[in-house]
Amino acid sequence: MLPIENWTGAPSPDAIHDTSQYANNRAALSHQPTRVRERGMRKFKSMKQARRFLNAQAAVYNLFNLGRHLVSAETYRFFRMRAFASWKNVVEI
Repeated sequence: MLPIENWTGAPSPDAIHDTSQYANNRAALSHQPTRVRERGMRKFKSMKQARRFLNAQAAVYNLFNLGRHLVSAETYRFFRMRAFASWKNVVEI
């Protein structure tokens, strides 16, 4: 049961009220990577052409997008070296 002061619908004084512009915009923010891809797809003449390019581009992007903030500098250098070695093997074929 709610206290009497909350029956009116007014927020209680001790409630945290976030008034920043994008505070409750989680649904829209979760679609940002999709929106970035869509922006790039506008330049293509057809969806088929865009999909074909983005499938190839995604593999290359995932190879080199390593997330530097999650690892030490030494580990990051190792990952970069391994990514470039993989890229060299793919390009030589």
